[in-house]
Amino acid sequence: MAKTRLIQRILAALGAGIIAFILVGPIMGLKIEGYDFVANWTSPLTLAAFVCIARLVLGYVPLDRIRHSHSDTAPRQTKRSPVQVAALGVLLVVLAASLPFFASKYWISVSIIALIYVLLGLGLNIVVGLAGLLDLGFVGFYAVGAYGYALGFKYFGLGFWGALPTGALMAGLFGAILGFPVLRMHGDYLAIVTLGFGEIIRLILNNWLDVTGGPNGLDAPPPTFFGWEFKRAATQGGVPFHEVFNLDYSPQVLDSFVYLVLLAAVVITIYAVMRLRRMPVGRAWEALREDEIACRSLGLNHVTIKLSAFMMGASIGGVAGVFFAAYQGFVSPVSFSFFESALVLAIVVLGGMGSLTGVVLSALFLTMMPEFLREFADYRILVFGFAMVLIMLWKPRGLVQMRRPYFGLRGN
Repeated sequence: MAKTRLIQRILAALGAGIIAFILVGPIMGLKIEGYDFVANWTSPLTLAAFVCIARLVLGYVPLDRIRHSHSDTAPRQTKRSPVQVAALGVLLVVLAASLPFFASKYWISVSIIALIYVLLGLGLNIVVGLAGLLDLGFVGFYAVGAYGYALGFKYFGLGFWGALPTGALMAGLFGAILGFPVLRMHGDYLAIVTLGFGEIIRLILNNWLDVTGGPNGLDAPPPTFFGWEFKRAATQGGVPFHEVFNLDYSPQVLDSFVYLVLLAAVVITIYAVMRLRRMPVGRAWEALREDEIACRSLGLNHVTIKLSAFMMGASIGGVAGVFFAAYQGFVSPVSFSFFESALVLAIVVLGGMGSLTGVVLSALFLTMMPEFLREFADYRILVFGFAMVLIMLWKPRGLVQMRRPYFGLRGN
């Protein structure tokens, strides 16, 4: 009997390896050089062997027992006090703030991109994770914030600090404009409409040549601090930062400044979303996500709830767009494709819908992982697919499940 089971597991593992080779072989094994195809089967065979071994190992793991022992609905009592949680948060913020003092310019740049995606994940988490509204066009709000900064500087002389609230307000207004037509839509229909909204914004930016510059894009100025510019020579009528403090010029100072301001924005956003979840509007978002009919039967205005979710999430996405434009110094429609929306949605789903900790960890993982594995950067989408499958098997609600408040009886 045991021998028969072993043979079955080996056959199943071989079958999984063959299927993996058939699926990824044409993608990874065939490369175009000039007008010819060059075959290199090392990578597909390695991946197939990995799938085969993984399937064989999983044959000995009782997945049903794991699922039941880690039930998503079972309450989990935490042993950490609020003081311990606050101390841990302060420690993590201090460690993150010290990064510019010992990291290279390259890793500071990577960290900035990661924090921008953390902001995007937090914004979309309000819409998808808390309110349960599937949004596939979130990149549109990201583009509104970025182009709001670039256009504001070009036509009105708007600076970085003025663009932050302006970009948030503009993106929130676009969130309200999107929210009105989709008040009666759910599920797939809502996803299609939001997807169209994101594409409409991208096409407008790409074709309105007189205003947005079309495919050529627009320049965005770097941020300043009290009028001090982080350049070798002042170009905006200010004074260079290094001359004020008698320091040697270093291009890393600008990246460090953007990183620290962005880190502060992420911390403030996390704290604000945590407070919102405990407020009536946060409870209303969760009620809408669980059952809209029951939510309306309780006297809650579903129109206001949906609009508040869209506007709040869009505002955070607009702030992320301002930071992106300020850091890159240039914006173009290419940066706001559908892939960005899919990536942010993957961050929310993999991290755990509604979980702030999970979204932050997932954003850091999905943005920094390709930098650690540069040789496999071309297969990032394939890694996303494997990650999705594994998360759905072991953690259907994401890496970090959202903790729900509950009441329990004190033990005798």
